[in-house]
Amino acid sequence: MKNIFDKEVTTATIARIQNLHPDCQPLWGKMEVAQMLAHCAVVYEIIYEDSHPKPKGLKKWLLKTFVKNAVVNERPYKKNSRTAPEFLVTDPKNFETEKERLITYLEKTQALGGTYFEGKEYPSFGVLSQKEWNNLFYKHLNHHLNQFGV
Repeated sequence: MKNIFDKEVTTATIARIQNLHPDCQPLWGKMEVAQMLAHCAVVYEIIYEDSHPKPKGLKKWLLKTFVKNAVVNERPYKKNSRTAPEFLVTDPKNFETEKERLITYLEKTQALGGTYFEGKEYPSFGVLSQKEWNNLFYKHLNHHLNQFGV
């Protein structure tokens, strides 16, 4: 798994995002490219903007017990994997706005670095290691950039 906290990896990932254009078609799935960019930004919104409700009680336990490992391990996601309701983006989005927003989040994450995230809590999964954070960030982005052929 590539390390999103490495400046070269972040730069290469941003270059892949820059290769997208508004009429890119997915190789699988239903999202348009601007929706995909907004979808990829949700994980950063959860961390940096605190703009999504945090799961509690049974829901948090279920996520930690049954979903966490699939999200933070190094195995790639399968095509057409199910998306959590909080991550669904179905309304139209502005391509340029979403692209710049995602790039800004990536630059912020890279600037903070992996040590910033070591032992930090993700609301759905609890405390994560730097490696788990990297996998959460990079694996998801890589999956969707591959979805759009970049």
